Amino acid sequence: MKKILIVFGTRPEAIKMAPLVNEFKKHPDQFDTKLCVTAQHREMLDQVLEFFELIPDFDLNLMKPNQNLFTLTADIINGMKPVLDEVKPDYVFVHGDTTTSTAVALAGFYHGAKVCHVEAGLRTYDKHAPWPEELNRQLTGRIADFHFSPTDRSKQNLLNELTPEKNIIVTGNTVIDALMFAVEKVNHLENDPEIDGLKKLIGWETNTGKVSHESEFPKSIIPDIVLITGHRRENHGKGFENICKAITELAERFPEVQFIYPVHLNPNVREPVNRILKGRATPTNNIHLVDPLDYKAFVWLMDKVKLIITDSGGVQEEAPSLGKPVLVMRDTTERPEAVDAGTVVLVGTDAVKIVNEAESLLLDDERYRTMSMLHNPYGDGRACVRIAAFVSTLQHLQC
Repeated sequence: MKKILIVFGTRPEAIKMAPLVNEFKKHPDQFDTKLCVTAQHREMLDQVLEFFELIPDFDLNLMKPNQNLFTLTADIINGMKPVLDEVKPDYVFVHGDTTTSTAVALAGFYHGAKVCHVEAGLRTYDKHAPWPEELNRQLTGRIADFHFSPTDRSKQNLLNELTPEKNIIVTGNTVIDALMFAVEKVNHLENDPEIDGLKKLIGWETNTGKVSHESEFPKSIIPDIVLITGHRRENHGKGFENICKAITELAERFPEVQFIYPVHLNPNVREPVNRILKGRATPTNNIHLVDPLDYKAFVWLMDKVKLIITDSGGVQEEAPSLGKPVLVMRDTTERPEAVDAGTVVLVGTDAVKIVNEAESLLLDDERYRTMSMLHNPYGDGRACVRIAAFVSTLQHLQC
């Protein structure tokens, strides 16, 4: 039996790794699976754990007020030693580009476990964009023994870095596995307070009372919704000011459209967003700033919107599966497959470009229809099955 330790610390990691935890746990005759969370994020992480019904075997609970990358990295490495000593894993699984991923990969290497990197091989080759995520990915890639790449392009990046081909497995992205599970689950939820609050916010009501099911909701009164999310460090400062100016202009040009912005908890995001957008007078008060949504409410909202404007990596992967065009507020992306496929458009933080591209998609029905029907390059929802199947074939501690 192979000993598997899966470690994550942030909400995006949790979303993408939760279906993998559950896949390994389907095979208790093959895998002894343990879950450890660092809680690099806390509240947002806990929401995802609850949604996917996961109970960690180990919780380092490392999140502190005003934490920084220096102390967080050291705390993760130190915190992982007793976990590794107890579990003695054969394989340590980490995900993507977070401080948790890199620090845990290093700790796993120190302990002698084989490190498995999920969502491996994404690159911009600019270590400052995204910062520090790009360098985290590269460092984790150098440490890892096995690389589970979402696409052929990410595999090719690893081959270009002289990674042995036998250790790279193209699986699709686990976020699609998570999304398919989540959409099915949220569409069967009833009386969820956060989703009900969103319905009220966007006018999901008729003159005769609240509509309880989408099938009862007359298409003629469904408002067009634009979802905005943003948190990237490289956009802090002037970037977020430009983003807010673009949202203001769009809200004024399209008073019938509802603009919903779940504002990240980072003070560097909340300060400019609240300063520029909070209480902003528009013809119909159609800019709504809300606290970060839990995962189920966010999935529900993504499924209902017309357009998404974001700097998130995960949303670039998820939205095409829901037929939602995405404007990416970054100058470069480690997910070029979506750009090539035409499911996303890079707009950076140029307010004029954001406004022009959003206006085009809101007004040009043919362009919108074409973009929303394009194929998602990130997989079919069976990435976790492929990962578990590969690990099951490995000879003990083969590399």
